[in-house]
Amino acid sequence: MRRTKAASVSSTHSVPCVKDGLSTTLPASLEGKPPAMPELTIDGHKLHYEIHGTGEPVIFIPGLGGAAASWRLQLAAFSDRFRCISYDHMGMGRSSRVVKPYTVDGMADDLIALMDVLEIRAACLVGHSTGGAIAQTIACRTPERVKRLVLHATWPKTDAYLRMILSQRRETLTKIGLEAYLRSTAFFLLPPWWFHEHMAEIEQNIHAGLAQELSPEIMASRIDAISVFDRSADLPSLKVPTLVTAAANDIMIAPYFARQLAALIPGAQLVILPDGAHAAHQTKPDDFNGPVLRFLTDVAR
Repeated sequence: MRRTKAASVSSTHSVPCVKDGLSTTLPASLEGKPPAMPELTIDGHKLHYEIHGTGEPVIFIPGLGGAAASWRLQLAAFSDRFRCISYDHMGMGRSSRVVKPYTVDGMADDLIALMDVLEIRAACLVGHSTGGAIAQTIACRTPERVKRLVLHATWPKTDAYLRMILSQRRETLTKIGLEAYLRSTAFFLLPPWWFHEHMAEIEQNIHAGLAQELSPEIMASRIDAISVFDRSADLPSLKVPTLVTAAANDIMIAPYFARQLAALIPGAQLVILPDGAHAAHQTKPDDFNGPVLRFLTDVAR
């Protein structure tokens, strides 16, 4: 595991971030005060994170787009009861653009380093998609660091279906370009009605993504990392209380993956949301927040 070299604090206000073409602008304040957005230094590279609220720590782990702001609706809804923490993955968002071979284990190391700096011995982890792969990895490698696990729109093992999707996305990115990647990715994340109601917002965020100069090389490496993800052999031994959620109309991570996870993890609870697609926590936040909040509140009692 990589060792944390230094940590520093900086004052940060509202920062527009783009997670695969979906709006992820985080408000500068959830309660009238600027959120804490310090940065951690790992091997000389900056990892941005943010903290909202106080209480039991809950860490919201972003998906492939790697933006903390993708959890903005949960950070707002949960911060009155929990100490909500999220971060921009290394290479993404406000974190350093580090060109290297990415792995899910390496992404998990970054989060463990963050927990160490924040002196969090154990936390509830809520992971979306790639974030769910990171959460599984930490829970399997170091279960003592995880109090409860919420796995949203994620999978236990990359199969032929998902590998084909990831291959297509990677080819779009590397052979056609970033704009085509952002446009096509929106179809994997969002339900059709979202396009009808939010097309102008989608266009705005595609242009914001282009302005941020996201690195195709980094994105391609991250896709390579999740293309070989497999924790299926470890999950039957997992003793961490787990909630698995998915949307019935998610074409990116189809709901059969959620059923696989729930079957593999002893005692796991399963909730299939009727709508919302891959980004249901953003497109149908109330439907997502309800069961997750009940699960975490039961834990906190």
